[in-house]
Amino acid sequence: MPAPVLGLLEDQFLVGSWFTLELKRATIDGITDISGLAVEVAVVDVQQAKKGGVTDTRKRPGAVKYGEITLKRQLSADKSLWQWAKDIRDGNPKFREAGAIVLYNIANKEVGRWTFEHAWPSKWSASDLDVGSDDPVTEEVTLVVEMLRREK
Repeated sequence: MPAPVLGLLEDQFLVGSWFTLELKRATIDGITDISGLAVEVAVVDVQQAKKGGVTDTRKRPGAVKYGEITLKRQLSADKSLWQWAKDIRDGNPKFREAGAIVLYNIANKEVGRWTFEHAWPSKWSASDLDVGSDDPVTEEVTLVVEMLRREK
């Protein structure tokens, strides 16, 4: 006799291959890699004196730090990421943006969302050009963010 199955028979794990980047200025499609979704809380050691000359060390949460988000995609006629970096270089004071990284399932239903605030590109780069290669040229952008939340 087979063992009973509790709950629904459906995948509960997310696959990280269908995603997009939403910004106020544009929705960026064609991204091949996103890395750096991270939140790190510093650890602060606090020493406390107790009776009898004994000390105790307690660990407390400190400052929160967010990872730099790195995006990669094939270079195309869409210059929106380049233009964003250029705006900063040219002194445009309104370069910070809110946005989201949205994860989809195979049925194109949104299953994950990380929102960020006050993001701006600290680096833009393109892959090397090589006359002996047929590899596509890629662009890579590093975003600095001041807040990251997992909404879904």
